[in-house]
Amino acid sequence: MPTKRTLPDEMFGQIIIRTHRLARRITMRTKEDGLHITVPPLTRTSKVMEIVEEYRSRLYETWERTIPQPLDIGFRIDAPCFRLRVEQGNWNRFTVRFQDEETVIFCPKGTDFKQKSTQDLLKNAIVRAMKRRAEVYLPPILKEFAEAFGLTYRQIKITKSRSRWGSCSTTKNINLSCYLMLLPSHLMDYVLLHELAHTREMNHGPQFWELLDNLTEGQAHTLRKELRNFKIIF
Repeated sequence: MPTKRTLPDEMFGQIIIRTHRLARRITMRTKEDGLHITVPPLTRTSKVMEIVEEYRSRLYETWERTIPQPLDIGFRIDAPCFRLRVEQGNWNRFTVRFQDEETVIFCPKGTDFKQKSTQDLLKNAIVRAMKRRAEVYLPPILKEFAEAFGLTYRQIKITKSRSRWGSCSTTKNINLSCYLMLLPSHLMDYVLLHELAHTREMNHGPQFWELLDNLTEGQAHTLRKELRNFKIIF
C-alpha cells in the first residue's frame, strides 16, 4: 500500500493521505495546501473518505482560517515588535517607507490586488521589512539571554523561513526566522530560549525540557503549546 495518496477535492483543493506505521488512529489536520490525514497501515481510502464526509463542514471552517487573506489597501500588522500598513500612494510604483517604528508600503493608484504578481510583490516587501527589523531587534535579545543564563553560541542568522521559527546547529550557530517579529513578546522569548537550550542539549529529550523549564520558569510546555496554535496572518 502506498505511504502517500493525494486525492483532488473541490473544497480543500486536495486531500493528502499518509500512512504511518506507528499510527493507531486516523488524524486530520488542515493546512494552506489542503487537508492532511495520517492513517494506520492497511487503512482503506473509502474508510478515510467516510470520516472526512462526517466532519467535512467542521474541517472546512478550520481550513478557511488557515488561508492567508489577500493583501489590500488598509492591511495592517500591529504586532508588539513590528508594525506595518499598506496605503494608497501618489507615485506610479510601489514604495516602502520606514516611519519611526512603523513600515508603510505605498501602492500605485489602480493597483490590481487580485493579481498574483501584486500579492507576491506585497508579501515579498513585507518579508524584507520584517527581516530588516529582525536583524536589528533579535540579536541583542539573544545575546542578553545567553549572558544571563551562561549559554554560548557562535553566530546568529536571520532567515525568511515560514516552516521553522528557529534552529540550532551542532556547531552552535543559531538561525531565527524573521516571522518571529509577528509573535507576542513572550513567545518570541520562548523561541530564543529554546534555541539557546539546544546549545547545551541538542535533542528534545528529558534533559532538554528540564533545562528549558529552568529558563522559562517552568512554562516550557505551556509556551510550546501556545506557539503551536499561533497562525501567520499572510
